[in-house]
Amino acid sequence: MVQYTLAQSPEIILTVSGKDSAKARDKAMDQLMELMDAGKLPTELEEGFGPQQLIEVKESTIDTASGEDTITQAVQVLSNLATLKLKVQESRAEALEIRKAVDVLFTDDSVTEEEITRLKEGFKVLKNFAQANVRYQEARSKAEQARQTLDQALKSPDK
Repeated sequence: MVQYTLAQSPEIILTVSGKDSAKARDKAMDQLMELMDAGKLPTELEEGFGPQQLIEVKESTIDTASGEDTITQAVQVLSNLATLKLKVQESRAEALEIRKAVDVLFTDDSVTEEEITRLKEGFKVLKNFAQANVRYQEARSKAEQARQTLDQALKSPDK
């Protein structure tokens, strides 16, 4: 089965057996002409409207496989969120300590070469924490939709 619609009236769906072909489009045009003759077409078509101007309607229904894919993706998004949350939590304390140590660079106090070396090594931790935190925040907003998808999938059909 193939379905066609009109740009002028997308609510009109013409269904024809077979695949999209010139013959199927001709059959759809016949149906369109019947609608026009019966006065059931809400819009006027221009002179020269032809079968090539019909728009094929692609299936938009979610079948079981794509529904399962959506659920699988939702679980993956939530799993990613859990991993990122753990990573952020594990590095937060160390990153905050290093952040406090950064303040020494903005004072007139003298610092040792050892302290500077430790700070430079700590910048990697700060960078990794900050990047993980940004990824976590982005993943968290995406995970809201994943959570809704799972909630919908887990709903009892009785309700």
